[in-house]
Amino acid sequence: MFIAELVKVAPDLDPAAIKGSDHLQDDLGLDSMDVLNLVISLDARLGVVVPETDYRQIATPDLAVTYLAHRGAETS
Repeated sequence: MFIAELVKVAPDLDPAAIKGSDHLQDDLGLDSMDVLNLVISLDARLGVVVPETDYRQIATPDLAVTYLAHRGAETS
């Protein structure tokens, strides 16, 4: 689910090539507006608000899945 939302925001990414440890900005090339759009997308799909202070906790797919699971989101 996280990867699907990520690819919606950054359609040039190949979902099969994204590793759990890839940093959204450093490795995948998202800019701050892309990250904001991802957060908005996650909120719309899952109803999970990610405050800006928590952005570090979703900086990689692995971190994001853990964070969202702790927030009660279905991440599969």
